[in-house]
Amino acid sequence: MSSSTIFSRSTTFILFLFIGLITNVQAVDFHVKRYGARANGNSDDSQAIMKAWKDACSSTKPSKIVIPGGRYVVDSMKFQGPCLAPIHVQVEGRLQAPTNIKKMRNDASWIVFQYINGLTVSGKGTFDGRGSLAWKQNQCASSGKCGSLPISLRFFSLNNSLIKDITSTDSKFFHMNVHNCRNVTLRNINIDAPGDSPNTDGIHIGGSSGITIHDARIKTGDDCVSIGDGSQQINVEKVTCGPGHGISIGSLGKYKNEKPVSGITVRDCTITNTMFGVRIKTWPASTKGIASNMQFENIVMDNVGTPILIDQQYCPYGTCHHQVPSRVQISDVGFKNIRGTSTTQVAVKLVCSRGYPCKNVKLSNINLKYSGTNGTAISECSNVKPAVVGRVVPPACTRAFAA
Repeated sequence: MSSSTIFSRSTTFILFLFIGLITNVQAVDFHVKRYGARANGNSDDSQAIMKAWKDACSSTKPSKIVIPGGRYVVDSMKFQGPCLAPIHVQVEGRLQAPTNIKKMRNDASWIVFQYINGLTVSGKGTFDGRGSLAWKQNQCASSGKCGSLPISLRFFSLNNSLIKDITSTDSKFFHMNVHNCRNVTLRNINIDAPGDSPNTDGIHIGGSSGITIHDARIKTGDDCVSIGDGSQQINVEKVTCGPGHGISIGSLGKYKNEKPVSGITVRDCTITNTMFGVRIKTWPASTKGIASNMQFENIVMDNVGTPILIDQQYCPYGTCHHQVPSRVQISDVGFKNIRGTSTTQVAVKLVCSRGYPCKNVKLSNINLKYSGTNGTAISECSNVKPAVVGRVVPPACTRAFAA
């Protein structure tokens, strides 16, 4: 067992122990309907919910905000700490975002939880981004300007926290963004958006450590899980992904002073009807960076475009300087026990930087078959010499990729 796995499981155990001790203390309940929330699907309930938050956050005893069943139309809300005691937000109703982004406050996110230690967000409720109109306004692919639409749920500077059982649907942009957090678990999460909804990443992680995603069902129009710079000791397991673009590390190298990525484990996942499977992506002509100790294990691919991919020429908008190689050093990568079907013949594609070739890449027990009628699966490689352990189908580097 790797040191990163031991670290991840230890921090998860400590987190659950911490939360268990909290829940044994009788929490003070704050029901949002007592603060004037109507839950009728028409009235703006933002102020009532924020009043409940203010009182709960000021409580010296552990507190619980209860959002019961019903439809709550809410504008941008910021649940900000620090709070005086651990706090639990129990969502049983359906929170609905404004459909017209012009009517939202000028925020980059719809709902934000930030600067909180010991937060729990749970319940069978739904955060409904109502993004179908906003998707038509998305100009990310045409202009490269991708920051004009709000993220549905932003978790910023949380410590020792648990997000569980909730659903996010039809976000205008990313569903969930975990940034600058420590020891946070997302468990039993449901994310749902159409496969053609642009830039609706399921869960994006950046600048965080000790993050665990356990048991998630993600259907979306972009990456099911994406892991950005500064991510350390991230554990992704038992994720069912598809439709979407798969599970990704990156893209990396676009901005100055990006922090290293290391200690990433993706295991026991099923990826179905996606554009990609598991991939690492960095920009050409990038800034310097490091991405190391990344393991992908026990993954089933069902009807996936390219199941295994390292792409150091990532350029989604077609305006890159491909003649300048990526300067992100990728090393210590393992693809182990990955099986299933590819919808393209190139089932394994390892395109590394000619300036910074990949180091210590290992393929172990791979069995990927091309689902088409003509030909068999192949693999392409450039600037990498992967080690092979066990049976690997298609054979490693059956064709050189002209990088």
